[in-house]
Amino acid sequence: MRAIVDTAGERLDVFLARTQPGYSRSFWQHLCEQGQVTLNGTTTKTSTKLKQGDTVEVTLPAVADFSNHTLPVLYEDNDVLVLNKPAGILTHAKGALNHEFSVAGFMRSRSTDQPTGNRPGIVHRLDRGTSGVIIAAKTTAAKHWLQKQFATRKAKKTYLALVEGRPKEPAAIIRLPIERNPKKPQTFRVGPSGKPAETEYATEQAYPNHTLLRLKPTTGRTHQLRVHLAYLGHPIVGDHLYGTANPALGRLFLHAAELEITLPNRQRKTFTAPMPPELHAFLSNLHG
Repeated sequence: MRAIVDTAGERLDVFLARTQPGYSRSFWQHLCEQGQVTLNGTTTKTSTKLKQGDTVEVTLPAVADFSNHTLPVLYEDNDVLVLNKPAGILTHAKGALNHEFSVAGFMRSRSTDQPTGNRPGIVHRLDRGTSGVIIAAKTTAAKHWLQKQFATRKAKKTYLALVEGRPKEPAAIIRLPIERNPKKPQTFRVGPSGKPAETEYATEQAYPNHTLLRLKPTTGRTHQLRVHLAYLGHPIVGDHLYGTANPALGRLFLHAAELEITLPNRQRKTFTAPMPPELHAFLSNLHG
């Protein structure tokens, strides 16, 4: 990749992040440290101030080939793929240099939506530890159509979660704002400065020390279900961030069971993913 500097006085990493918005500033800093970026033919520091007319050349890392990897497909047409994501699989790579297999990696050869970055076809996300229904777009037009439904809350999601203990109310709506936790930036918390968040829950099955809940988030904040339930004092089983890891389960007991959405062909559909065997097995060991 080759670019001519159009504005004098800008840092090298700032220039690259501005002109190539699909990659983060930290990504460009890493590439500079690796000697993959040259200024007028010479490697340099990311803090170097540029002059108008300078030539910046970048050698981008090769995209990993995941053509032999697959994911369970629940539905496919000309516009979308609906997948049953296993727990442990990322929706998209954490950074542009991450070569771990992900839903985005699976979509790269199956979608004409190819943004400069690492999220081809990605419309919404599920946490690594969450299994279940996820929809991805095969074209940019389909991506915009689906994204609008998530943004306007017309996409309806239903999850199953096993929580510690038993909530005071068997069914309720949790309306608590969620903000990033400044003491632990990779996590979130309920806080007055947060964005509005709403989760409806109902008891599916009660056990002596646990409760299986059916969850319907109205909003889609990061870690919303996990944060809301932990705040109530009933963290999701296996949640190492907001509760306690469960070695016997080995994952988060959160499953995206249903997604109701209108497809680009104007059909309203509900997609379902069966609960994975490991979650069924864990429930079978709970007595009550």
